[in-house]
Amino acid sequence: MSTENNNKELYNNSIKILSDLISFKTISGEDNNSLINYCDDILKKLGATSFKTFDDEKKRVNLFATLKAKKPNGKIPIILSGHTDVVPVSKGWSTDPFKATIKDDKLYGRGSCDMKGFIACTLAFAPIFAKSNLDRDINFSFTFDEETACIGAPLLIKELKERGFKKGICIVGEPTNMKIIDAHKGAYEYTTYFEGLAGHSSQPHKGVSAVEYAARYVNKLIELREKLKNRVPKNSIFNPPYSTLSVGGIFGGIAHNVISDKCHVKWETRPVVKDDAVYLNTELDKYVNEILLPEMKKVYPDSKISKEIIGEIIGFDRDEKSEACEFVSSITGDNSREVVSFGTEAGLFQEIGISTAVCGPGSIEQAHKIDEFIKLEEIKKCLNFLNGVKDKSIQN
Repeated sequence: MSTENNNKELYNNSIKILSDLISFKTISGEDNNSLINYCDDILKKLGATSFKTFDDEKKRVNLFATLKAKKPNGKIPIILSGHTDVVPVSKGWSTDPFKATIKDDKLYGRGSCDMKGFIACTLAFAPIFAKSNLDRDINFSFTFDEETACIGAPLLIKELKERGFKKGICIVGEPTNMKIIDAHKGAYEYTTYFEGLAGHSSQPHKGVSAVEYAARYVNKLIELREKLKNRVPKNSIFNPPYSTLSVGGIFGGIAHNVISDKCHVKWETRPVVKDDAVYLNTELDKYVNEILLPEMKKVYPDSKISKEIIGEIIGFDRDEKSEACEFVSSITGDNSREVVSFGTEAGLFQEIGISTAVCGPGSIEQAHKIDEFIKLEEIKKCLNFLNGVKDKSIQN
């Protein structure tokens, strides 16, 4: 079969797999076992070994599969990493969001861009890896609930550490138009809960308004947000250059004339450096324990303030001598490196010593939107890139 026919078959297979992946409704927080089993079956038929890690309910699962080197010669392994969850679907789609639709050289569907397009390419290319005379392991890492503060990946990373997996090159295939991303801020999400004492609004001194104390907490968040701007590190590579803080919502109260006994605040911070997150949480805990809570307990001793960690995605730090970035550059021929504001799982791999780069098909501009799509040319670019990975992973 000619090279042209081989390329056409590879491309068609990637579109078929992507269509299958989109049909799995793997919204964050929901069961993704069917999709993971689909991926695992493809890889196992090619001779891959694999393991899974689960959440407590075994409803959500990570997969790590390996095509072993046939003639290992000391080259460090490659990890092709992607998350299997997608964000929820809002009204307004012009097509079925869970059915792949091709129109005007674009493939529409929830997750087509973020980031089932990359996963489909890796699975379509897996048979070529399996047939090749690999001199290093090729690994496939597929996780759950990345979109909700990277809940799944830490379970996988913990298992990798326990298995002694501490060196390699990881390519996280988030949509970057196949450009290299070598740094991003952290993303820390919290919900703070306030429990006071309900009562009639005509006697505010006899109640403890959870809403009012939550409002004071929000004011403290805004005050600290300004202080974060003064902690901007020298030569920061980000825009804005300082750590940011955002209040996502305040929820509480049942009526105009009722003192609210419950309220909660959703907020997040995106630290440039981890110390900013430590500083922020330390200041908030001090404010709660030394000022707010004592005032509440004077009126109602059972008052409570508690903070729930939704997720703490560590930042991805620039490494001027990144083996992963150099590896990707040697294939794409593009030596440029960029930073982004969105979070990924890259920092988690980096933290255990695995050199990491973010590079994948599609544009983040299409992610999370109505009528999400990936351009078909991006699929082809990714397949060409994987061919380069193969060429650098076989014995010459």
